[in-house]
Amino acid sequence: MQVCQPLAEAANFSCHAIQQLEQKLAVLRQEHSPIKHFEDYEGEIHKLFIEAEQSVLAEDLTGLDIDVPAIEVSGVCYHRVLRSSETYQSAVGPVRVLRTLYRNGKDHSIIPLELQAGIVEGYWTPKAAKQAVWMVAQMPPGEAKSLLDLIGNMTPSESSLARLPKKFNAQWEPNREAFEDFLWESVKVPEEAVTAAASLDGVMLPMKDGKRQEKREQNRVDGKRTRGPAGCQEASCGTLSFYDAQGERSTVRMSRMPESKKVTLKQSLSALLSEALRQRPDLTLVKVADGAKDNWTYLANELPEGHEVVDFYHAAEHLKKAFDLSYGENSNKSREKFITYRHILKEEPEGVEKVIKALAYQHKRHPRRSKLKTELEYFRSNRTRMNYAEHLSHNLPIGSGVIEATCKTLVTQRMKCSGMRWRHPGGQGILTARSLIQSGMFDNGWKLLAVTYCAKVTEVGMDNVIPFPMQKGDLEL
Repeated sequence: MQVCQPLAEAANFSCHAIQQLEQKLAVLRQEHSPIKHFEDYEGEIHKLFIEAEQSVLAEDLTGLDIDVPAIEVSGVCYHRVLRSSETYQSAVGPVRVLRTLYRNGKDHSIIPLELQAGIVEGYWTPKAAKQAVWMVAQMPPGEAKSLLDLIGNMTPSESSLARLPKKFNAQWEPNREAFEDFLWESVKVPEEAVTAAASLDGVMLPMKDGKRQEKREQNRVDGKRTRGPAGCQEASCGTLSFYDAQGERSTVRMSRMPESKKVTLKQSLSALLSEALRQRPDLTLVKVADGAKDNWTYLANELPEGHEVVDFYHAAEHLKKAFDLSYGENSNKSREKFITYRHILKEEPEGVEKVIKALAYQHKRHPRRSKLKTELEYFRSNRTRMNYAEHLSHNLPIGSGVIEATCKTLVTQRMKCSGMRWRHPGGQGILTARSLIQSGMFDNGWKLLAVTYCAKVTEVGMDNVIPFPMQKGDLEL
């Protein structure tokens, strides 16, 4: 069977690259015989294979270039204006290739090689971009750069790594709803799952607003808190967890940069829960959160009917504070009452009613202690969500530890390191990537994103080519 010319040339080049690698490897082994410093020898071996891989990638990328008078992409005709060399960052380092640029009109230019290879942001090969996004989602760009230097493969600059989350976000957000629909459909509810638990919460994040005093003054006018780190806003986190009868759990996590009323996060969580219940309408739904009013406005009114639970550990903190206000902070009497009523609240049927009765008595004894009244009202307003003994008897979760941990691992650990401050685009790029990673969806999410950098390129027949006026600077290099 006759091999077509391009394939034959590619095969010949690959054979040549392998022959060169074998020759260099033989020389290297001779120079290091006997091997005295294996780490140095290992590094030289790695460099040889990297160079060979770079050569093959450069040749294959060049094979994706199209050099004809005109091409068509998505029904639009583009004319050739320039051929020049460009360096792309691959997963094994920089590769330099000759490629052709086409233009439609004065400003809109495309490069067929990049569209056919799926080059990301005009610089990264797909695999390199995927690895780089994963790294900067997990660690600051400086640390990612140090790790890459140690590994010895690709060599992007720290600034290139730092820009990547913003670029990632600019490509993801316009397609977010469609991407999430696909990802949520790919979430398979475990067959052994009997309970689904939905939660949301927030964590303060330092922002680059540059208006600290103005922000505090505006918060005062709006009746919001004015203390705490100036320039901070609340990022939001959401989780949907699936529990089996033994309490084993799997969780999908999501997070958004600060936004009024957590609108986008709530939409995403609702869509995910809807898909989960479509798959498994028999699941018992539990809604768990702290006592924040906005959380329950959403959980109670916008999600399907289910069990509503105020996180027991937040409730216990309020109980401790109430007895401290009654008997003195950390006094023996306060600790004794707290231990007793904490057990009652958690283990006894209608335990919350006994707690309310005890705190009402303390408030009657100390009517001027306004903070004690606040704690009493906390239990009164959430009494229907504090049936902990009943929930435990049905093996339902009563704690929001999952969402608390999500706030810490998704946001705090990566985005609250010393000196960090954020703007929305770059921060959201990191939160989106971290959410995908922690939910086991990064590979699927990346495949969706990578497609947006690709396009079908068609050569235009000479009969259909309309002469394109050359612009100043349109030269053959």
